[in-house]
Amino acid sequence: MKIIILGAGQVGTSVADNLVSEANDITVVDVDSQKLEELQDRLDLRTVAGHASHPEVLARAGAEDADMIIAVTNSDETNMIACQVAYTLFHTPTKIARVRAAEYLSQSQLFAQEALPIDVLISPEQLVKDYIQRLIEHSGALQVLDFANGRVSLVAVKAYYGGPLVGHELRDLREHMPKVETRVAAIFRRGRAIIPEGTTVIEADDEVFFVAARKDIRAVMSELRKLDRPCKRVMLAGGGNIGFRLAQSLESRYQVKIIEHNLKTSKALSEELDRSIVLYGDAADEELLLEENIENCDVFCALTNDDEANILSAMLAKRMGAKKVMALINRAAYVDLVQSGIIDIAISPQQATIGSLLAHIRRGDVVVVHSLRRGAAEAIEAIAHGDSRTSKVVGKAISDIRLPPGTTIGAIVRGDEVIIAHHDSVIEEDDHVIMFLVDKNRIVDVERLFQVGITFI
Repeated sequence: MKIIILGAGQVGTSVADNLVSEANDITVVDVDSQKLEELQDRLDLRTVAGHASHPEVLARAGAEDADMIIAVTNSDETNMIACQVAYTLFHTPTKIARVRAAEYLSQSQLFAQEALPIDVLISPEQLVKDYIQRLIEHSGALQVLDFANGRVSLVAVKAYYGGPLVGHELRDLREHMPKVETRVAAIFRRGRAIIPEGTTVIEADDEVFFVAARKDIRAVMSELRKLDRPCKRVMLAGGGNIGFRLAQSLESRYQVKIIEHNLKTSKALSEELDRSIVLYGDAADEELLLEENIENCDVFCALTNDDEANILSAMLAKRMGAKKVMALINRAAYVDLVQSGIIDIAISPQQATIGSLLAHIRRGDVVVVHSLRRGAAEAIEAIAHGDSRTSKVVGKAISDIRLPPGTTIGAIVRGDEVIIAHHDSVIEEDDHVIMFLVDKNRIVDVERLFQVGITFI
């Protein structure tokens, strides 16, 4: 696939990194030629220096025969105009744009084909807000990822001593919970992937990924660790786009405090929010945290635009007694550095955004993609089409499907029914199949499985 990425910032670079390894023809456009040189030294791709929305620059980038344009510059307006130019002058089939401003996103008629012809809108702030909200709702989880419009979830949890299943074989799970349907999709032990089998023994500190209906998540988590009490008190550091949206979503069900260091923003937040308490000050101010009873805080989220400030304020909050701390971190190197240390969860906006983009790039009918473990693994939801003659999966039991190494099928969604996958489960036409890939490099093989042929002999 020939893809033009507009913008060599953190999201653009991460997307290029993910796609270039999958035999795509990638061209990156940016005004900063030094950034482009660094990118070209590291990855096998073309670069073009210039303004992303200028017709001449898009022509040099190869827009005339491009399959897709992904506009992720730091300017909403540049992204929107670039898609308009690509549609009008070059008839580019698929146009994806990052749009951050809520004022644009609230006007859905703006993005019709006859207005601004954008096929897919990506709002990183909304994606990150949803991601954090799911983590707060499922206290104790490292990741909670939704499939089939929320009917089934993939959950990552760290196993601890004292969990009923820790030290036992996986097949004991059915005895412990005979009425709960779940499947362990993968286990990561000391950074190495283990494909789970019935005889696999769960060890303390294993990172366990399991698939379950949303109503059963808490029950399955209780097998792997002592359950945290449901959250009541949430403190947010930073009242920007993400902090404000998160406070808005949470304030009807939780006690929310939001710390903002900008006086003007603090006043605006206090007027916009109904129940949240808005504090003007520095989230790394020890006295302020003490005054606000940080030791009684269930979740502390550092959500400013400054990675270092987020890391330091989250570490301070944890040291002062906050039960769980999260930090929004843009730099990939920092994510690996702090994860599983004092900070419980490091949130990467790029990983949240990339999953949303990949769903539109994958071949075959792939509707959801979640990038896992900093891009090394993937969870995908694909729709099975065709029949036993034209499809490699339809009409076959899971045990008869030649899945690529390191790939497991976790669940099948058939209409409103969630079927947790077993070896004898048969895939039918139009089933939504949820898979976990330990090795992202196998994605091409999975795509081939779900592509319909004229006939298979």
